[in-house]
Amino acid sequence: MSKKDGPNPGKEVYQKLRQLPWEELWGEHVPQFDRAPPEERQKNVGLVRAVGVVFSESGDPQHLGAVTRWLRELLRDGSEKVRRYAMAALPKIGAGREAEADLLGLLESTATDREKKFVARSLDKVGGAATLHALGQASGPLARTEQKVRASVARQLQASTIRLDHRLAGSVGLTIHLRGRCGLEGFVKEEAARQKLFRITGVRPGLVSIVATAAFSLDDLLQMRCFGTLGFVLGEAGTRADSLAACITSPLAQSLFHGWTDGPVRYRLEFVGRGHQRGRVREVAEHAYALCPEILNDSRSAPWSVDVHPDGSRPVELRPRFSPDPRFSYRQQDVPAASHPPLAACMARLAGPSSNGILWDPFCGSGLELIERARLGGIRQVFGSDRSPEAVAIAETNYAAAHAGPTARFFCCDFRDFPRASGIAPETLDQIISNPPLGRRVPIPNLPGLIRDLLAVSNALLRPGGSLVFANPVPVSSPFASLRRQSAHTVDFGGFDCRLEHYKKVAR
Repeated sequence: MSKKDGPNPGKEVYQKLRQLPWEELWGEHVPQFDRAPPEERQKNVGLVRAVGVVFSESGDPQHLGAVTRWLRELLRDGSEKVRRYAMAALPKIGAGREAEADLLGLLESTATDREKKFVARSLDKVGGAATLHALGQASGPLARTEQKVRASVARQLQASTIRLDHRLAGSVGLTIHLRGRCGLEGFVKEEAARQKLFRITGVRPGLVSIVATAAFSLDDLLQMRCFGTLGFVLGEAGTRADSLAACITSPLAQSLFHGWTDGPVRYRLEFVGRGHQRGRVREVAEHAYALCPEILNDSRSAPWSVDVHPDGSRPVELRPRFSPDPRFSYRQQDVPAASHPPLAACMARLAGPSSNGILWDPFCGSGLELIERARLGGIRQVFGSDRSPEAVAIAETNYAAAHAGPTARFFCCDFRDFPRASGIAPETLDQIISNPPLGRRVPIPNLPGLIRDLLAVSNALLRPGGSLVFANPVPVSSPFASLRRQSAHTVDFGGFDCRLEHYKKVAR
């Protein structure tokens, strides 16, 4: 067995110790490590990594000073391996300026390029003003850490935010990709067609392309609620690092970055669908920084993402990283398997206008469908029900935060018991909109039976002319002549297909 294929003692020690409670790790294993001879410390160096990780996850904040002092002391250990593990652990615990000074001192004293490389990696994460001061005379590994340190300092000194209300004069002719779940393109296209500032130029699975016909703001785009994310097309860059860097720093990109950012311009580079590409990201970011030092690559809390998509000609898109999405800021809380907000917006539009104005969601979850439909108007009374008391409480909280308008009443009950619990009479409701349990995360003993019961209850409670919109995961349709299906849209629900179905109640 080669050394490469053999066991890694340090990793094995780390994997064992990182499972321990913080108190045991710090109170028992750290003192044993400190008393051990150098050879034993080398074998158990995985403890140092475990201390950094476990403290960051569950350590007592009162121990921060002691843990920092312990790791700083290890930077002076006689073993390069112990020093290397300590410098990797310091950023995990949020080490401060004293640790930065120690790392800079170690950088000056060490004679090996290997150790300088690892010091530079730590300074990437903890470096501040002192590191920037040292950069003027730097070469080699430290010179390559300049961008990350500048991004870190910028992040600490001044928040970067996206300007939603600024109407950018140079945005005419800009191509915008509205991305979302496959199967919802028709809803996105219909919504975009109503916007006077944009023209639709193409539709593909999961994507609607539009072009700006006049100057617009991000607020103008966010009037649309059916898409998932938006990206401004910077160009097509292929795979070369210098081509990607040229896209990121192009005059168009700089105009968008500076026009819509308050504070330092920071972005995160993403190779969509290809997992972590740390080496590739670093290579591209260094090229981009050399071309335009004002635009900083930063993986932490950056307001922008530059996304390299694998489809077609590999478009490069500039995407605002909204957290939370300002369109759905009413989401104070969520329940497991809650609806995707743009999906809820599509369902609300599928239901169409309302004449009687009484709305019910039999499986209200976190309340998104009710909120999205109430926002469209024409609703005077809202009902929600769910078997989970927690879900009912969350739906009430979100509905209140949305200020959607109509009065809402929520009931903790099985949907089959809703007529009795609410006092709703037969043929009273105008619309029923719901995303019922789909049997994926929580098994449903008889999912087809649940859907049949939903159709039966809906048929009983809807007035003639009323609508039912729901997500149907099984091949079950209405057995009632009075409840007729109007349309069915096959939608990707995150790895499996489901149908958004629209039924109308007709007069008997």
